[in-house]
Amino acid sequence: MHGHALDWRKRMSDTVAYSLLVYTSLQIFVTLRTLEGEGGSMLPMMALVVLVAGIIPMFRHFERRWEKLSDAEAADPALQASFRRDQLATWAVAIGLPFLLAAVFRALVSIF
Repeated sequence: MHGHALDWRKRMSDTVAYSLLVYTSLQIFVTLRTLEGEGGSMLPMMALVVLVAGIIPMFRHFERRWEKLSDAEAADPALQASFRRDQLATWAVAIGLPFLLAAVFRALVSIF
């Protein structure tokens, strides 16, 4: 590592924080656009709160797994593959779920 101590705990914490920001932004710009109507309904804002609150426990699950590491384990390069797996899963949820939810909402709107 170029001048930075390896710490998988911090890296996963950063991944979770940034992916939550991306997830929330995508929810605002993708999913809420689908839910917005002509009226001034509070439904889209309530949906945003529920969707963001619902994803936090999943992201915390990934983070908690890494928080339990000892200092020696947190600096173990052998954990890189496990870290990448969890990092990719976190980003896949953060990016994919808003688009999936938007598609589901569009389908429901077209049915009803």
